[in-house]
This record gives sequence, structure tokens and C-alpha cells, in this order.
Amino acid sequence: MNFTRWSARLPGTQRRTAARTDHAVPAERRGESAGAVPAARAEQLTDEAPPLPALDDLPVREVLDRVPALVALVHGTNHRLAYVNDAYTTAFGARPLGEPAREALPELLELGLLPLLDQVLRSGKPRTLKSRKAPDGRSYTFTCTPVAEGEKGVLVFATDVTDHAEAAERLRASERRQRETAVTLQRSLLPQELEHPDDLRIAATYQPGGTEAAVGGDWYDVITLGGGRTALVIGDVMGRGVRAAAVMGQLRTAVRAYARLDLPPHEVLQLLDGLATEIDANQIATCVYAIHDPNEGRLVYASAGHLPILVRDEGGTVLRADEPTGPPLGTGGWIHSSGSIPLGPGSTAVLYTDGLVERRDEDLDEGIASLERALAGATGTPQVVCDRLVRSAGVTADHDDDVAVLVLQHPARTGPDADLFRNAALELLGGVEAAPRARAFASGVLTSWRFPADLHDLGVLAASELVANSLQHGTPPMRLRLRRTDRRLIVEVTDGDDHLPRRRRAEPADESGRGIAIVATIASSWGSRRTPGGGKAVWCEFVLPRT
Repeated sequence: MNFTRWSARLPGTQRRTAARTDHAVPAERRGESAGAVPAARAEQLTDEAPPLPALDDLPVREVLDRVPALVALVHGTNHRLAYVNDAYTTAFGARPLGEPAREALPELLELGLLPLLDQVLRSGKPRTLKSRKAPDGRSYTFTCTPVAEGEKGVLVFATDVTDHAEAAERLRASERRQRETAVTLQRSLLPQELEHPDDLRIAATYQPGGTEAAVGGDWYDVITLGGGRTALVIGDVMGRGVRAAAVMGQLRTAVRAYARLDLPPHEVLQLLDGLATEIDANQIATCVYAIHDPNEGRLVYASAGHLPILVRDEGGTVLRADEPTGPPLGTGGWIHSSGSIPLGPGSTAVLYTDGLVERRDEDLDEGIASLERALAGATGTPQVVCDRLVRSAGVTADHDDDVAVLVLQHPARTGPDADLFRNAALELLGGVEAAPRARAFASGVLTSWRFPADLHDLGVLAASELVANSLQHGTPPMRLRLRRTDRRLIVEVTDGDDHLPRRRRAEPADESGRGIAIVATIASSWGSRRTPGGGKAVWCEFVLPRT
């Protein structure tokens, strides 16, 4: 191999050689112009700075031997070794010239470079393999360049990038630790165990994004409100990492606190909107807050920029709750409103975050439509439905976004199971006869439901006190409702006045003010709320003995 001739083919060689040749030609031959440097001055410059030898005059082998990078030259289809420089020999030891690379350069075989040499030889184009750890424990970036002179060959040039590789690994380890911290925080802020209402069957799942994706602020929650009603929440804090998870935790805690006020969904979102602005003016979040009342057979909800709830009815038809939807939390200046969607017996509802349906190469509406089709064919328990929806969406361990899914079912009960879920209601007319009629109605219903005597008497007493309170402080229309589930007895009285009662201490001389105190004492829990059409509902619950 003529290294001197081959060296002239190095990048930039011809350009630099031509430049030096041009300087070496005498001024008279180039044709001096009137403004050229005088001869005496030219001679003085020549004496002080004699021209450097051209690259063609330098021994290339000596140059390559002194290069700190690893250099090897192979020829032919078997990649017979023609040359290795001193740096290569220092790194991997002496190598026999003339032998195929498979035997002469076993380190390249171990690094998987031999197929790359074949590819470079066939294509005539250079290829680079970045940051591979060699048997000597150091990391190198290998560049393979074709040599077309004489018998075709490949020049292997390896640059030591150990420091860069170690720095990158330290950075990746730091990112992994930060991600693990965010995932731990995220999971600790999510409900460790879902509440299970009497009338609903619920399952949920949360899956963080893959190792290349930072953890987001997805969350969900289930909150039993009392009186048989249940609040369901799902949300997504924009952004990634520990900050998003921390904001999510604050919003989830606030939702649980506001839910205890038993407010309509749009009023809860209104309070959350102001809180989100106070937490971080630059942080926004989407959220859906929904309430299920088994007596109404509907899901009442409010949405702050979140994706629509999907409901599959008993016949398999999927409905999409598109309206109303307001802007995300934290934007301020918007009055949210509530909507509703049917959720009767046999129905299944799905609340989800955008990680389930959003793809970079697909429109968001297409993702939601795909989820609708998957839900239409998904049957079984809520957990089975949840798992099927996640699988159908193609969510894997290396998914690029976190995913939260909340599935709830309102079972259609038949046979003996249906006997454990009963309802009875009585419209109350004003007058002195309303109280005794309410007591007689409650006594007859509880007797027909075969409650034990002590629970029967407590239920009748609670109904009597709630009706008396409504007759004294409320306005028509009035209604007494009794409801039983497999776990509790619920007594509820509604009227047209929106003034909520409160428990107070009655003085010995007071003739009233003890009704709510009596109910709070004998019942497992009690509460009150304003009804959407105006008025209020006051309720109490008794836990049934386990059979």
C-alpha cells in the first residue's frame, strides 16, 4: 500500500496542497501587479518564514502512528488487516498483519463491527457507530471510511469517548432517580384503595410513561358522598416530573375537601379553578367531576377542558358526553356549568386521561372513536373492561405518556340480589296529618323489608324527626324516601326551602332544636345538600348488620 499516494486523498489535502503550490510559484511567473510587494520585501519574508513541506512530503505512516485515536486499515472482502497504529496496539495489543479481521481483530467482532465493514465495502459510503464499550473497558466511537485505491478497503478510526459516555451515564442515572422519585410520589398521592359504593362497581388503573418519558400529573378518585351518592374524579396536570405530581396531590386533596360540601359538580370546579391559580399561576390542569345518584339513574358532571365521558348502555350503544366543557383549571374567568348523561342499570362509564387516546400520528377524535369501538365490545367486570381498553389502545411499558382510566358499572340486579336494593317514596302534604302519615309509611315499609325490631324503630324515629324538621322549617313540595342496599338503610326528606339545617345545642328550656341532634346521635351518618331545582335534601344512614 502506497501511504504517500493514499494520504493525498485525505479530506482537504488537495485544497491545502494547491494553496501551498500557489504560494511557492515566483511572483514574476504569477505576473505581479503594480501594487505587489517589492522583491526585497519578498526576499525578507522568505528568509523569515520558509515554506512548510507539503503533506505529500510527510511520511503518512509516521503521522498515523502518532495520532491518539485508534486507526486500522483492512482490505478485501475478508477484511485482511493491512495496518494498525501505535494507539491501537497500546489499547488491544499487537495484531498480526495479513490475517482476516475475524481472527486479527477479535475486538471488532465482539463489538459487532464486521457487518458494518461489509456494508461500507459494498456501499462505498462511510458509517459511524457511536459510543460502544470495548473489551479494554473504554468507550469508543467508530467511523468506518471506504478506501477505493487499489484493492478496496476500509479505514477504521476509533475515537475515545469514555469521558463523554461516563458523563452521559451519570446523567441517565440521575434522570432515572428523579423519575423513580416522581413515580413514587405520584403513586403515593393516588388512592391506595378505591372506595366501593353500594350501587356501583368500580375499577381503576394508572400506568406511568416509559423510561424516556417523565411522569405527568394524572389522577383519579372515588368519593362516597352519603345518601347513596358517589363522586367520581379524573384529571391531568399539564407538565411532567415532581412538580406536576405535587400540584396533582394538592388538587386531589382539595377535591376531596370540596366534595364533603356536597356541592353540584360545576361549583366544585369553580372552587378548584381559583385554587389552581393560587397554587401556580403558570400551571393548568384538566378535570372531570361527576356525581352518580342511584335514585336519578344519571351521571351529572362538569368538565374543565377534559376529554368526554363515555357510557355504554345495557344494549351496547356508546354515548359520548361532549357538552358542556369549560377551559382547564387555572385559566380563571369562566363560569362552569353541569351536564348529565344516562347511567341506568347495566350501564358502564369510562373516565380517562389523554394518554389513552392521544397519538402523535393520529387525530385526537380518531383516538376517542377507537376507544368507543373498544368499549362497545368490552364486557365483564370493571377491572376486565379496564384492562381491555388499555390493551386495545396499545399502551405498553414504554408508552410515551402516563395513562389513568376509571371504569364504573351500575349493575342490573335480578333475583335475590334485587331484593337487597329497594326504594320507597311518599309525597308529603302540609298539615298536622303529614307527620303521622310519614311514621306509618316508614313503619310499613321497614316491616315489609324484614328489618330487625331495633333497626325498624330507629328508622321510624329518624323519618319522624326529619319530616318534623321539614314541616317546621321547609316549604312544599316535600317527599320522604326510604332506600335500602345490601349494606345500609337510607332515610331522606326533600323540600322546597334551600336553607340547610345545622346541628346545634338546645337549651333545657327550648321547645325545639333537638331533631337534627337526635338524628345525628342514632344514625351512622347524616348530611344535607341543596338540590339542583331549588330546595334541599336532608338524609341519614344506618349500617345494616352483617348476615
